[in-house]
Amino acid sequence: MSERKPYGSNFGKQTWWNGKLIPTEDATIHVTAHSLHYGLGAFEGIRAYKLQDGSVGIYRCYDHMTRFNQSLHIAGLPIRYSVEELVTACRDTARASGMGACYLRPIAFLDAGPLGVAFNAETHPFTVAIVAADWGKYLGHTAAEQGAKIKISSFSRHHPNVAMTKAKLTGNYINSVFAKVEAKKLGFDEALLLDTEGFVAEGSGENIFVVKRGKVITPSVETVLEGITRDTVVNILSDMGVPLTERRMTRDELYVADEIFFCGTAAEITPISEIDNRKIGVGKPGSISTDIQKRYFDIVSDNNKKYSHWITRL
Repeated sequence: MSERKPYGSNFGKQTWWNGKLIPTEDATIHVTAHSLHYGLGAFEGIRAYKLQDGSVGIYRCYDHMTRFNQSLHIAGLPIRYSVEELVTACRDTARASGMGACYLRPIAFLDAGPLGVAFNAETHPFTVAIVAADWGKYLGHTAAEQGAKIKISSFSRHHPNVAMTKAKLTGNYINSVFAKVEAKKLGFDEALLLDTEGFVAEGSGENIFVVKRGKVITPSVETVLEGITRDTVVNILSDMGVPLTERRMTRDELYVADEIFFCGTAAEITPISEIDNRKIGVGKPGSISTDIQKRYFDIVSDNNKKYSHWITRL
């Protein structure tokens, strides 16, 4: 048997695996794992930030782990741990990572067992794991500072009767992979998907906000994942006194917007400078997007005490 290859320094030293910490190189699955074959699992993406006092805190960990268990419930998968237990597991994983600030990836999946599409949630082996990673600017520093270049995808976002759009499920992201890879091959930073009726939905892993004449619009949530960072932006806009409307949008509305930005745990707040090779506004981050970006980083670093309750300190 060939020697196992190291995972590299961008992952934490230890991974939380079914209730205990193990060396990350031992956190492996068997070739017969049901989720590997059929794509049914749930996951989250969470960031732990360095705080203004020098300590480290996980941002909105309780909200992420609540959604994690909700995703399992929607998918008919077993819920083995309470939200409180999962939050403790995230803290333990971040501490054991040796990284300080990091990205956390909780994941739950059907492990090695009988092949076949159907499964018995009560008896099929099931694994819950959390791994830490060093993950910088998801769309790159240039995109974060100067604005990302976006392509409207040839792939449509899920219909709600085809995929469970309120659950963060592993298999749902095949759609995102296709869209993102297509956009990258064409020279863009990210993809934007429309829903099956042709209205603006979301990025491959981000929600979208549009600024027009000092007001902000974001797609309603019927066919998109209700992002936790999206909720943060909604709160920031309320603090700023900026009007927000949730409604359907067409792609050509985007072309004539004053500003547009993506938001998500990985993408954080990323302004958009171009869509389909058309400049958005003046082609660089606008004042509202920039202000929201600054306020967001103030919140996650605990510089805004109004939202300190969203931070779980290690």
